[in-house]
Amino acid sequence: MAADVIVRGGLVVLPEGAARRDIVILDGKIAAIEEEAPPSGRRTTPFREIDARGLTVFPGVVDAHVHFNDPGRSDWEGIDTGSAALASGGGTCFIDMPLNSSPPTLDGPSFDAKRERCEIAARTDFALYGGLTPKNLDRMDELAERGVAGFKAFMCPSGIADFAWADDETLYRGMEIAARLGLPVLLHAESAAITGALTERARQAGRRDVRAFLESRPVRAELEAVGRALLYAEETRCRVHLVHLSSARAVELVRRAAANGFADATCETCPHYLLLTERDMERMSARAKCAPPLRSESERTELLARLISGDIDTVGSDHSPAPLELKEHDDFFDAWGGIAGVQTTLRALLTLDVPLERIAQVTATSPARRFRLPGKGSIEVGNDGDLAVVDINDSSELTREELRDRHRLSPYVGRTLRGRIRHVLLRGEEIGEQTRGRLITPR
Repeated sequence: MAADVIVRGGLVVLPEGAARRDIVILDGKIAAIEEEAPPSGRRTTPFREIDARGLTVFPGVVDAHVHFNDPGRSDWEGIDTGSAALASGGGTCFIDMPLNSSPPTLDGPSFDAKRERCEIAARTDFALYGGLTPKNLDRMDELAERGVAGFKAFMCPSGIADFAWADDETLYRGMEIAARLGLPVLLHAESAAITGALTERARQAGRRDVRAFLESRPVRAELEAVGRALLYAEETRCRVHLVHLSSARAVELVRRAAANGFADATCETCPHYLLLTERDMERMSARAKCAPPLRSESERTELLARLISGDIDTVGSDHSPAPLELKEHDDFFDAWGGIAGVQTTLRALLTLDVPLERIAQVTATSPARRFRLPGKGSIEVGNDGDLAVVDINDSSELTREELRDRHRLSPYVGRTLRGRIRHVLLRGEEIGEQTRGRLITPR
């Protein structure tokens, strides 16, 4: 798939800042970025032209945190519906997590099975993570040979029986292996000891409500696990990426360790921690359940300030859907925790008035750089022609009907969001029903 296209007159969000430019895409690659490209009619075969005047052109979103669950649990979400939703929200590449699919991506054959499903169904480009669990330390090499972008580990139970959490010794050994392989480890950082004890206390008291769940996963559980992860990163010299951080204090731990040279550490947050609070979880119940859980309004505003200031490296959707019957449960602890948001990341950040350059940085440039995805993440000559053309002055209420994921249980339905996606280009081609992406492996 390759295209010859000129995107004319848009406000282009470039690495050095936003400017009105024409973007010339030749054979699927960005060939020129100019104040005014020559008329395309001079060629024997004219370029297709897209009028972007009055619109803003972002690099295509690289969502480095999705759970598309295929193969094996495509009734929760599939590669086809998940990637269609991503593309509808301005996305051109995703990195799929190793759990939730069945089997999870813990060895070479399971990687091959997931790659095959993606090549058949993905409408965007894709990369894949491998797992780091007590059961597959001896299989991490074969995952690296196949091209995983990193290894995901849980510091507390994952909620999936066949994806075990990494105890301290497993995590340390796994990080040593990842460091040798030159790949990062992504960490769900919540203390199993703290969350386990508080959950048991709530159950013994007969509590099964939303507030009991919130109290069982306090910020200190995140802070303890982040601190331990950074210590292990320093000792093993392993690159680490702390995913879905929910508190500014956790971000500060990561930023301080990186700034002082103690660890090669970066961090991610998600749109739901920036837009929603624990009050929303109490109001919407399991539709807004996630782990770590949503926090207070003061935590939300502090986290947003950290994002705008540059302390947070990436924003990923952590799209983790499930059928409605897994969400509807009398015991809130047993309801599936995961928020569906792969289609709304760009619009969420625009709604929060995050500066355009920061949006491009955290949704595209930094994820592509951190996971070394060649040709992705920024609008630069030589990169793939992956673009999201957006009317940032348009605002509308999100409806279920416009969602493309399988179950359409977004907590943002009914909320007014800024931005309307006008065009999404993958290597210069508008993403459509027949578009198929490619596996991207670290350079």
